[in-house]
Amino acid sequence: MTANTTESAGLNAGPFYICGADEAGRGPIAGPVVAAAVILDPENPITGITDSKKLSEKKRAALSIEIKEKALAWAIAQCDADEIDDINILQASMLAMKRAIESLPIAAHKALIDGNRVPKLAIPAEAIIKGDLKEACIGAASILAKVERDRQMLEWHDRYPEYNFAQHKAYGTAAHLEALQKHGASPIHRKSFKPVRDVIEAGQQR
Repeated sequence: MTANTTESAGLNAGPFYICGADEAGRGPIAGPVVAAAVILDPENPITGITDSKKLSEKKRAALSIEIKEKALAWAIAQCDADEIDDINILQASMLAMKRAIESLPIAAHKALIDGNRVPKLAIPAEAIIKGDLKEACIGAASILAKVERDRQMLEWHDRYPEYNFAQHKAYGTAAHLEALQKHGASPIHRKSFKPVRDVIEAGQQR
């Protein structure tokens, strides 16, 4: 994995900042899609960064703290369920990443995006399939996004314990679909997603 984060843009031009961006939460049927953007510090490397899904919850949490401490800059943004319903999950994912990149306290000169599409940005951007495995800055972003989304889903679990968001993080597991059928759709369910839409059309909405 390369730490493709800052490069020389010329003898006297100063540093050239490259951020990585990724999202968490495209697949679930409830809750937000959360994105993060990270500019790593090549002088302060972090060991163990990779695709967040390949890490244990404990390891993700530890790396998240380390990334926030050592990165040159980081930012987290999101689109909630209503926005996802309004513009669809793909566009919401792009918008969340755009918001994260534009919220960085240090402006990036280029963005590396996980996947095969890039959001509309004022800076050059490159899509990299499996980028969270190939670029440390994207892997770092995937970790921050996943940890933040999981944290929010634990909060939503406290508010709506009947759906057990703490266990499945709002993915469409058998247990989640059973709870959805039993209790109807909550305010954070994505109404445009078929399992939720079917329940709402059947008159089961809180």
